[in-house]
Amino acid sequence: MLQHVYERVCQARYLTGTIIATDDERIYRAAKAFGAQVRMTRADHVSGTDRVAEVASTTESEIVVNIQGDEPLIDPAAIDAAVLPLEHDPDVVMATLAKRIEDPREIDDPNVVKVVANRAGDAIYFSRCPIPFEREGRRLGRCFKHIGLYVYRRNFLLQYPSLPVGPLEESERLEQLRAIENGYPIRVVETEYDSLGVDTPEDLERVSRLFEASLMQGVQSHG
Repeated sequence: MLQHVYERVCQARYLTGTIIATDDERIYRAAKAFGAQVRMTRADHVSGTDRVAEVASTTESEIVVNIQGDEPLIDPAAIDAAVLPLEHDPDVVMATLAKRIEDPREIDDPNVVKVVANRAGDAIYFSRCPIPFEREGRRLGRCFKHIGLYVYRRNFLLQYPSLPVGPLEESERLEQLRAIENGYPIRVVETEYDSLGVDTPEDLERVSRLFEASLMQGVQSHG
């Protein structure tokens, strides 16, 4: 699975390099086996962003993208879409993705993180609870779920580990709230890509079926 993620990430147009960051020797060896560039990091990081900051401190990249290793169907175009705000606006220090919720069951699911943004496109809040609250019934078109891909400007990312963890991050267990609580806006880009992370054996089976289907479709389209 890790190799599938790596290969799809490498297809993004705006990325000039891809590094797998881990504190697990098994992942390190697996990544090395398929030829990936990989870095071992400390094991005491509070979040994935802290881990990425450690790796970013050893590079000169002005823009850094944090992609989860359990997204074997990650869309390279979605990665590019998240990078564009930082390419076009020097005031944007962090960006992420969001998708309209189409399945009403996801609204109340605490494992599906919801996000609301202001008119400028910056996040107001992320929550595991349904947001916004609909007084007259929930309308799916108003609810967005967060896709956990982050893009940072390097200078901001290097500051991130030293930012104080606030009560919102502690309560929701959402690392992106650290930026908001410390006054740093997060630009939210709407995408059609729907995150299919692998957290359970059932998730793995479902994603494996989708991956096999996409391979078959690719073979047929080139046949």
